[in-house]
Amino acid sequence: MNTQEGSTAVPEKQSEELGGKQSEEVSDATGPALSVIVHGRDVQGRLGAGLDALAAQASPGVEVVVAAVGASARAAAEDRPGVTVVPLPEGTSDAAARAAGAERAGGRWLHFVHSKDTVPTGAPRTVADRVADLPDGVDVLLVDHVRSTWRHQGMPSPDGTFLAKQGRKDLPLTDCPDLLRVTPLLGNRVLRADFWRAHAGQLAVADETFAAYAALLLAGRIAALDQVALNVNELRVESLPPATPADRFGVIERYESLLALAADLGLPAAPRTALYDVMVGDCLRVVAREKLPDPVRREFFHRASKAAVAWRPEGYQRPGGLEGVRRRILEEDAYTKYRAFQTANQQRRKLRSAVVSRKHKVGVKVRDLRYRRELERPVDPHLAVFTAYWDRGVACNPAAIAAKLAELAPHIHPVWVVSAANAPLLPPGTEHVVPGTRRYWEVMARAKYLVNNVNFPNAVVKRPDAIHLQTHHGTPLKRMGLDQLDYPAAAKGLNFHSLLARVDKWTYSVSANSHSTQMWERAYPSRYESLDYGYPRNDVFYSATAADIRAIRERLGIAPGRRAILYAPTHRDYEAAWTPRLDLATLADRLGEDTVLLVRGHYFYGGTASPLAGLRRSGRIIDVSSYDPVEDLSLAADALITDYSSIMFDYANLDRPIVIYADDWETYATTRGVYFDLMTEAPGPVARTQEELTEVLTSEAWRDSASAKARKAFRERFCEYDDGRAAERVVRRVFLGESEESLPPVTPVDERTPAPTPEEATTR
Repeated sequence: MNTQEGSTAVPEKQSEELGGKQSEEVSDATGPALSVIVHGRDVQGRLGAGLDALAAQASPGVEVVVAAVGASARAAAEDRPGVTVVPLPEGTSDAAARAAGAERAGGRWLHFVHSKDTVPTGAPRTVADRVADLPDGVDVLLVDHVRSTWRHQGMPSPDGTFLAKQGRKDLPLTDCPDLLRVTPLLGNRVLRADFWRAHAGQLAVADETFAAYAALLLAGRIAALDQVALNVNELRVESLPPATPADRFGVIERYESLLALAADLGLPAAPRTALYDVMVGDCLRVVAREKLPDPVRREFFHRASKAAVAWRPEGYQRPGGLEGVRRRILEEDAYTKYRAFQTANQQRRKLRSAVVSRKHKVGVKVRDLRYRRELERPVDPHLAVFTAYWDRGVACNPAAIAAKLAELAPHIHPVWVVSAANAPLLPPGTEHVVPGTRRYWEVMARAKYLVNNVNFPNAVVKRPDAIHLQTHHGTPLKRMGLDQLDYPAAAKGLNFHSLLARVDKWTYSVSANSHSTQMWERAYPSRYESLDYGYPRNDVFYSATAADIRAIRERLGIAPGRRAILYAPTHRDYEAAWTPRLDLATLADRLGEDTVLLVRGHYFYGGTASPLAGLRRSGRIIDVSSYDPVEDLSLAADALITDYSSIMFDYANLDRPIVIYADDWETYATTRGVYFDLMTEAPGPVARTQEELTEVLTSEAWRDSASAKARKAFRERFCEYDDGRAAERVVRRVFLGESEESLPPVTPVDERTPAPTPEEATTR
């Protein structure tokens, strides 16, 4: 631990002077490319968890400096190898903390991160690699960010379009003025250290928003990186001190100061016009949306009007439409007129909404009338409707059942329900209907069999002589159905009365093991019959040949002899978007040239600036997020890394190594709810950090005797009915009406022969 003892707070009024002082080691070309400077007090106890993740990413190219304000922040930051702590007294301002952190930092580039915010896994290395490639003259690198609140995690920012448009170019602000519309955060601007020192007077200030805009105005050239490097944790407004009238008026003063700075710098019309647009838009948002007493709102409007007139660029053209009208009224300083205009707009929106609502209701009535007429016609005993994953396409258990149906009961005609967006992706010759169309309601009303791995819409009627087959799409580790009641993060948006009404339509429920049967019957209590037959989609794990596996690996681009590891994390209900949990570039480097990572998830490392770009080109990392069917990926992989995804239960059929990466098990179990403790009943080794995962995969732990023993117990419990004949049992029982006793018996686990491993497939 490198702790700068005896540091004192930097008074805010001195921050301009001290922010420019820097250790001489910054100029050392062998020093770190990037210093991540975490600054501030320990807000709501968030600092420790953020530093846990960040400290693990420190490297020779990335250093972590914590300008810790107060005893609690210092305690949260201490005892982390590789982290430099700059202790600051309670009451030190954010601006002074930033300046103190920058003074201690040794990186050639500085990334300021507030103590309440976090840095996603892999982001520091991505940023460090990007800045290392930037030429002299580039002073600012703009990066993307996500937002998190108490309700949602990882919500995308609106900045992606601006950053993507910039691409790999570095430009002066004159040539890219729209970058002034990027969210004004100091944390999404990575600054060259020399640039920070040269302009500390404008950057090391209390108003972080001012500093964020000023950085762009002062920069010689600006580069962009359209990848997420910051997670902004937005605190509840109710937990913060209430804003005063002076705070509101400060918004106008900030923009006037910025426009004055732009004029002093001699910036041309394009950036000044963009900044002016942002100012007027923000002022109008304050008037329209902030909860202000009317006298304060009126005074704000008056001051904003004066600023709009005083700083309006020569030749400026207002936008068209209602926005242009709003801006004209603002320039006229006609507050009463603006309020009347606002009220009229609200009434217009309500009227338009009412018209749309009436049209919708009329459409629903027409649909219901047609549907009821079709329901009066006889059921077609030879018509079966299939759908999967909310009308995504031919997939999962329904697809496996449909394939076996064509073989054993060709007299039954299948029709797939597929969304309009996914219809072009269907296999050639697949008959389908699009939800909501007239033909859709005809087949839904007439079909004898309705097969789904989720639920059909509430409006679908269960006819007495129709059969609804619920196949599900995984073995439950996480809580499901009524068991979600005690877990708000999992239950948000669920209407449990409607859920049970949909469950009451089930005739049969397919299960892969006794655990699932018990959980389904508890989570979805109704009169359906459980079919303990196994999952039809898993039949392929016993029927695939060595030739099949070689063909799949060839399609994926996996060279013979390479070890392929499938990484398939699951969704978190407490996150609005997928959050990367592994630094895949580092993992690939550690695993070596002979290992290929198949990554199934929303890809964080999408741009050419990513350190993964070269690894993707060499075939060492393959993005299989959009590849279907997932069973092919399992067959191609020598081993699986997952966290809490139900893929582990399916993959266990292959009797190949499984490694659990559970960096947030306690959070997941607490927020989502689980049916058993995966940490003690895992199908293989459990890693809680990336370093532990790397150790497992670079040693024999991933496939040693302890791993095999754990996998054997897991298979016996969760692959109970999966023996390669599940689809046959379902078709014979449900569609052909054969008795339970006449169905093929389930082969015991220890008597089954799964598909050959990739290594075995190369020798057959």
